[in-house]
Amino acid sequence: MNEYKDLKLTVASSPHVNSPVNTRQLMLDLLLALIPAMAMGTYFFGWRALAMTAVSVVGCEVFEWGYRAMMKKPQTGGDLTAAVTGVLLAFTCPVALPYWVLLIGDFFAIVIVKQLFGGLGKNFLNPALAGRAFLMLAYSKYMATWVSPGTHNWMSLTGKIADVVSQATPMADLHSGKLPWQGAAGSSLQDLFLGNVSGCIGEISAAALLLGGVYLILRGVIKPRIPVAYLGTVAILTVIFPQGNNNVMWMLSQLCGGGLMLGAFFMATDYVTRPCTPKGEWIFGVGCGLLTVFIRYFGSYPEGVSYAILLMNVLTPIIEKYTHPGRFGATGKKGGAKA
Repeated sequence: MNEYKDLKLTVASSPHVNSPVNTRQLMLDLLLALIPAMAMGTYFFGWRALAMTAVSVVGCEVFEWGYRAMMKKPQTGGDLTAAVTGVLLAFTCPVALPYWVLLIGDFFAIVIVKQLFGGLGKNFLNPALAGRAFLMLAYSKYMATWVSPGTHNWMSLTGKIADVVSQATPMADLHSGKLPWQGAAGSSLQDLFLGNVSGCIGEISAAALLLGGVYLILRGVIKPRIPVAYLGTVAILTVIFPQGNNNVMWMLSQLCGGGLMLGAFFMATDYVTRPCTPKGEWIFGVGCGLLTVFIRYFGSYPEGVSYAILLMNVLTPIIEKYTHPGRFGATGKKGGAKA
């Protein structure tokens, strides 16, 4: 028995599963899946797109470190969650956004939305989307200054808004009831799919985001339920109600335009703010799709992805409450299970 004297007995509830996958590994996979979108953003907007993403990542990491140091809490920078928030927030902003405005968004996302509620796992809103929504309300002028894509119009790292040419976005044309190639943007469906359009840094290329989303599904980082339900709902609604345009072209433009692909694969699937039940994920995805189309069609803003996902984040506890599977053998009635 001497060989067992140094062993410790640990009493814990099931399931007893030892998995090599941790938060850091999941976040690393997310960052790898975002590389194609980052590459396309840099190709069409120049090095400033890469610089803005780097500044955002550093800002999020510093704000998280500073808050936890001030509150004397264990540091969590190594889990890469703050880095992912920084990348996603930068991806939802125009390349002409001043760095100081982006850093304000980082502070709001990390300190106000994440850390003040207890840190990772306790925030009820997606930090990156909440940061973007705050910037849209507080700095709408900066958040609505779009740059024409193309190597001939690359911004310098210190470029100012006055140095760039403002360009209409495909979403603005869709919001007015026109297909992108019929409106001011003059963008073809191929442009929308590849990313040769004006818009936010990481949202422009549907192809790159789709590639990253497939990678996450194959790696098992996310389940396809929410993206399929989200994109499927948008596709069905827009093909049925094309606002006087060609049904298929209108639907494809809605799917490829704006932040839908980024939202469906990288935002709505956030582990903390989405439902954990399979049925709840389907409901969550359908709800995001319904709200996105409703805001795009009837809202003041041409894009509705951010607000749709944030609203569904608020409803997540209710969805989980009514979709949570019952305990084995339980009937929900007093007196226990049936014999």
